[in-house]
Amino acid sequence: MPELPEVEVVRRGLAEHILGAEFEHTEVLHPRAVRGQDGGAAAVVAGLSGARVGGVCRRGKYLWLDLAGRGNLLVHLGMSGQMLLGEPGQVVSPHVRIRSRLMTAREEPLELTFVDQRTFGRWELTAADPVPHIALDPMDPAFDPVETARSVRRRRSEIKRVLLDQTVVSGIGNIYADEALWAAGVHPRKRASAMRQQDVLRVLDAARQVMARALEAGGTSFDELYVNVNGASGYFSRSLNAYGRTGEPCHRCGTPLQRLVIGGRSSHFCPRCQRKR
Repeated sequence: MPELPEVEVVRRGLAEHILGAEFEHTEVLHPRAVRGQDGGAAAVVAGLSGARVGGVCRRGKYLWLDLAGRGNLLVHLGMSGQMLLGEPGQVVSPHVRIRSRLMTAREEPLELTFVDQRTFGRWELTAADPVPHIALDPMDPAFDPVETARSVRRRRSEIKRVLLDQTVVSGIGNIYADEALWAAGVHPRKRASAMRQQDVLRVLDAARQVMARALEAGGTSFDELYVNVNGASGYFSRSLNAYGRTGEPCHRCGTPLQRLVIGGRSSHFCPRCQRKR
């Protein structure tokens, strides 16, 4: 699943092009793309008709369009969802799930195409906060690192599991959790409740910094499934220090990195720099 930097890249691209635009017509081409929506595809088509984009919002890994007094359109990218913009008919793919024709504030036609190869993503119209259960993320101006660190330390799970818990801190997925723990020198199996407040703060700050660098690089892409609104891939994968580098030398001390599994997810770490004390 795309993590915070990848979703933020998409949010910024959408905000640049569709703020103030009005939905003219929407076509749902696969029912799974609107699963969970009361009324199904017909409700999405009717709900978007004539709606204006008043804002493009994100919390953690979740993206939504503020429809200017008509609720919100939650966009869950899943594992492979892409929000592509272009002239009507420009995007051609066997994996197109939804197409929406919009008229921009400059009265220019634009097509928003939801492409999703694995069909895990979806669109859903909501009247209220679309993700009330999701915590703030380290990039949010309202994020409180001190209180979040206290919340982390109340958990008895491994720190890697806690970082992935979107109700504690959002936006951090497997990639950036590994990178943050490597940068902070913390073992992924370290029990959160056994950590000092200053050490948790160091991990949260490392997460913020690594995601900021990834955002500058356009996010992390390992294949063609994650792209921005113009179809371009991010290149932060070239700067990873831990994730996916099992057996390769640590960029800090030269020790071969190791891999272990926590909660069914791979964790990559340096056994020397990230000792479990």
